[in-house]
Amino acid sequence: MIHAMLYSPFFGLATSIVSWCVGVKVQKKTGLVLCNPLVIASVLILIGMNLFHIPLECYEAGGEMIQLMLGPVTAILALNIYRQRTVLQEYFVPVVTGCLVGSITSIASVYLLCKLFGLDEALTASLIPKSVTTAIALGIAESRGGIQGIAAAGVIVAGVCGAMFAPLFAKLFHITEPVAEGLAIGASSHALGTTKAMEIGSVQGAMSSIAICVCGIMTSVLVLFL
Repeated sequence: MIHAMLYSPFFGLATSIVSWCVGVKVQKKTGLVLCNPLVIASVLILIGMNLFHIPLECYEAGGEMIQLMLGPVTAILALNIYRQRTVLQEYFVPVVTGCLVGSITSIASVYLLCKLFGLDEALTASLIPKSVTTAIALGIAESRGGIQGIAAAGVIVAGVCGAMFAPLFAKLFHITEPVAEGLAIGASSHALGTTKAMEIGSVQGAMSSIAICVCGIMTSVLVLFL
């Protein structure tokens, strides 16, 4: 009975949903950036599987069903651009220029650091898309022979760091323009950073949301030239 439950796709799905709900409640209770639901859910799943010695195959049976949803989620990002089309039209040149510079900087910095520290091609491919949203990052990593787990971890670290330090860097470099601040946050720390941008201001949140989509598209194209 237990064996059948563990190897059922519903085990992975139920584990993910319950862990995510716990993460959401903890985040609402604490309000801390580090208590991101995705981070908490990942930690809970890892601890539970190790504690009860549950094989990874048991979780993957349901986890792969969640992964199948990444494709449609990526397509839905286009809807976000459509909803923000008036803002995008108003700030078209700053958006395109800022996102292009941000995407090139992100890719180049990771690529050069990986070469400097002698990382192999698989790890390099996994870390290059760390500044775009998870759905796009996993697709880029997989297409270049990277490891999806490491790619997802890189995305989480980049997002949490961006959400934590975005206000500090804005103050340090005297960035007072809401459009520039929003684009910088979205280009470097995707959705996790955008949640912080929305707390800073409505313009910052809107521009950060646009940057997620535009940078995702640009990064997907730019990596083709590596």
